[in-house]
Amino acid sequence: MKYVSSELPDKLYRTDQVRKLDQIAIKDCKIPGTELMERAGTAAYQVMRSTWPYAKKITVVCGNGNNGGDGYVLAKLAHEAGCNVRLLHIDTLERLQGEARRAADALIATGFKPETYTKDKLDNADVLVDALLGTGLDREVSGKLKAVINDINAQDTPVLSIDIPSGLNADTGQVMGVAVKADLTISFIGLKQGLFTGQGREYAGEIVFSNLEVPEKIYKDITPASRRIDLTLLYSLFSARPRSAHKGHFGHVLIVGGDSGYTGAARMAGEAAARTGAGLVSLATRAEHAAIISMVRPEIMAHGVESSGQLLPLLERANVVAIGPGLGKSQWAVTLLAMVLESDLPIVVDADALNLLAQEPTYNERWILTPHPGEAARLLDCDTAAIQADRFNTALKLQRRYGGVIVLKGSGTVIVDQNGDVSVCSAGNPGMASGGMGDVLTGIIAGLVAQGFGLGDAARVGVCLHATAGDEAAREGERGLMAGDLMPVIRRLVNPASS
Repeated sequence: MKYVSSELPDKLYRTDQVRKLDQIAIKDCKIPGTELMERAGTAAYQVMRSTWPYAKKITVVCGNGNNGGDGYVLAKLAHEAGCNVRLLHIDTLERLQGEARRAADALIATGFKPETYTKDKLDNADVLVDALLGTGLDREVSGKLKAVINDINAQDTPVLSIDIPSGLNADTGQVMGVAVKADLTISFIGLKQGLFTGQGREYAGEIVFSNLEVPEKIYKDITPASRRIDLTLLYSLFSARPRSAHKGHFGHVLIVGGDSGYTGAARMAGEAAARTGAGLVSLATRAEHAAIISMVRPEIMAHGVESSGQLLPLLERANVVAIGPGLGKSQWAVTLLAMVLESDLPIVVDADALNLLAQEPTYNERWILTPHPGEAARLLDCDTAAIQADRFNTALKLQRRYGGVIVLKGSGTVIVDQNGDVSVCSAGNPGMASGGMGDVLTGIIAGLVAQGFGLGDAARVGVCLHATAGDEAAREGERGLMAGDLMPVIRRLVNPASS
């Protein structure tokens, strides 16, 4: 039986939830734990063979828990298939218990002899299998385990991690001191949310999934901790435009920003809103910038605004306002932000508008806040390390303190909406770590709000659209990717019928 799914589910779980799913499968569905372990090891073996079909020398490194048991099952299958298998246990076999002990005994019964781990035994393998630690890790890896993980990472050999890379926190995506850097990770029963954000995306490599053929009913009483989103899942929200449409049907975005020396940020946000499909885009910026922007991008109606009185008529004509790109923190910025916050418009808040908000925190259900980790740290009065240690919890804290919708940017952007529903975007790439990318995201989200998307949907679709555009633009290389490179891709992606 083939156990590996060709597609990843969208539901993501915490470790405690996956344990409950396991117990439901064992107790309610009467699937023995030994059978689940056999299926897990078989699924791992199947994905190893399909990924590295010519691998003959397989080295499996096993710990003492059920994760190690999965490794024993894989090793037995590989041995029986004629591979040159070496299984290295990091502790005495006598310490194995339960299902893991039975899996080891079944392997030994074939005449196979496991070996005690030493560093040199990792050499000359075609594939290394990481079956050291499971999903329950809640403290930093130390001692012998730390040394073994470092040894694995020092090898120039493909690595398959079973269930999760050893040393990676399954709930947060944080490396617990040290973690195996896998080329491929197979996750069982329920996808672990930590694989998709923070350091998880780097350490997990490619992710595949097996539900181990458990009945679908085991999931019905466990609400996922979060959901993995991508643009394909959200395209149902795009509809064809009526032939009788005019620009007034698609909203009017007002971008507020572009203090002296920061013209580009506000202009890129405005262009992104237009490329996303907003009917009209206005820009409130410093007077000396307005004419330049109109000359470079005449579709954006740029206005020189030096006072709140000049901003008011622009707010009255807009459907949504985005504030922050190039805003700065001068008195001009403070005055315009105060005016925007007094309006009853939906607001997208980014960049220095977030830094100003951190100085005088307030709660608002009508906004979308889009902080990167540094801005999030200022909003929560902590350091960036605390933000990155648990990005899911950080986004939830921000939502409870500030209201509205939170978009915590970074590797595996996390979105929390007004209902507390958590999503994570699995698209995006390191090439997007360049100036202006956040301004483009702000414009995209504002453009979607202008067209009638609810705040939560605008944030989710906007993040996926931005990340997917970045991935497509990066096909020519991640280095040198610029925010402006996303513009033509954005236009194509918001027209899915013609893509």
